[in-house]
Amino acid sequence: MKGIRKYIILLIVGSAAFAALFAYLGYRSFHQPNETTVEQVFLVPNGQGLIRTARLLHESGLISNADIFKAGVMIKGQERNLKAGEFLIPPSLSMNEIMEILVKGEVIQHQLTIVEGWTSWQIAEYLNSIENLTDTIEEPPIEGSILPESYNYTRGTSRFDLLMRMQEQQFILLERLWDARDPTLPLDSVDEVITLASIVERETGLPEERAHIAGVFVNRMRRGIRLQSDPTIIYGIDQKGFLDRGLRRSEIEDKDNPYNTYQIDRLPPSPIAHPGRASIESVLHPMDTNDVYFVADGSGGHVFAETLAEHQKNVAAWRKIEGSRK
Repeated sequence: MKGIRKYIILLIVGSAAFAALFAYLGYRSFHQPNETTVEQVFLVPNGQGLIRTARLLHESGLISNADIFKAGVMIKGQERNLKAGEFLIPPSLSMNEIMEILVKGEVIQHQLTIVEGWTSWQIAEYLNSIENLTDTIEEPPIEGSILPESYNYTRGTSRFDLLMRMQEQQFILLERLWDARDPTLPLDSVDEVITLASIVERETGLPEERAHIAGVFVNRMRRGIRLQSDPTIIYGIDQKGFLDRGLRRSEIEDKDNPYNTYQIDRLPPSPIAHPGRASIESVLHPMDTNDVYFVADGSGGHVFAETLAEHQKNVAAWRKIEGSRK
């Protein structure tokens, strides 16, 4: 019996020593830098547990032992705190440091840019082409309802959530700018501001001309002169917002196109694009000018005029430029 007891005691002591040695080596491994030399992107899908995360980390070469990673995470009580998302893992990190990254949940931020003057169709096409977003936009957003600018997002974000954020940003901007508008504007609502701003956006070739063009349109509205904007006709023909040809005379004379500002005595029934912040501000605070006409000058900008006679001379000059190019 004494021999058996001695054997059992030795076995227990040996097991304890082995466990202590294993714990020591595991601790060292858990805190030892890995051998990676470049940063890597590591994806943790929603609902993925510790076991699969440890295995994928090991397969990616980010940790040396999946069991030690699992044990270390559990000993620290973090097995339920690992976040889902797309993470950037720098080189030479220890398992402990990788665990901390996954626990903090500081996921990779991507960025997209909505271009000023894009139509709803163009925005929907663009967002649907970004592969790391979810959900598909079947119906484009209301024209003019979002604010074109750059937006950060994380992998797996819903396209609908992004559109809502863009619309919220425009609402916040308009709420701030509307009360400070020029009180003499012939515009009665925010909707009319966005509609005119969308025309200014599509007419403007140079950023510094926005306020001047806005001033021309505001003058025309005050004097009861039709806006006569080609981009509005184009939008009425195709709400994608562009044609692969010039406008035809029959299209300019078309009275059935509700967006034809050569034929209607008012703003079109809706915006023709999504205007940017600068175009909205230019409409709310247009240039103080007597000009009521403008035409392209051949260099990407426009030449402005106060009288029809002056404008006709400018148009003739533009026709010569067009003819020489053809």
